[in-house]
Amino acid sequence: MHPSPDSTSRSSGDVRRPSALSPPAGVESTRRRRRLVRLLALMAALAVALSVGTAPAAANVRIDGIAVPFYARIVGPQTTGAGFEVFHTDEWAAIPFYRPPECVPAEINLLDFFDVPGAFDCNPMTVEQFTIWENGPETDPGPIHARSFGLGAVPVWFVAWPELEAAIADGELTIGDLGALPSLVVGSATFYSETLHPSQAAQNPRTVIVAHGSLEDGRTFQMQGVASLDVLIHVRITFR
Repeated sequence: MHPSPDSTSRSSGDVRRPSALSPPAGVESTRRRRRLVRLLALMAALAVALSVGTAPAAANVRIDGIAVPFYARIVGPQTTGAGFEVFHTDEWAAIPFYRPPECVPAEINLLDFFDVPGAFDCNPMTVEQFTIWENGPETDPGPIHARSFGLGAVPVWFVAWPELEAAIADGELTIGDLGALPSLVVGSATFYSETLHPSQAAQNPRTVIVAHGSLEDGRTFQMQGVASLDVLIHVRITFR
């Protein structure tokens, strides 16, 4: 096979001579250095522009092991500013407890949700939690993100939703009222996970709960819930 006319292959004995149109070696070297200098200058200018135009945002603040100032996940309109935040289907409602139900003060209205500092005396907590703050609790109205994880036995009380709906219609619900509902089924979550974007600071408030465990009557339960304040996006409660 004969090499093509534009082939650059040469035998070891070939000697390549500069074309009459090629610049002298010294001139070409100078040009390369100038191009390199211009490229480095351009990269330096770009780096300065980026550092000025995109200053890094302040890092968020994480706090671990926070003690929550409430007893259970059931919230009335006096706190949400809208309707009730109760995870329920047409048949059942689920109320997870962050603190032991037996130490909830008898006079406390659970629908108020917060109880400061009273809730801190009801121990031990049934969950551990960390929170993310934009700046910190000293200046922010609330965290932008919170995660809670069960410690192995999170109390979850289930009651028929029509019964609970009637019981909370006046905006009040004590632990005694809840415990006296005829349909009450007591459960304990061996797995509990909650993701919260609180309305005090988050742009899109949301609560997401996933839990499963056993009931006192020997059955098991599973619960999934997603809510934005009083708007239920998805709730599933099953007994087996």
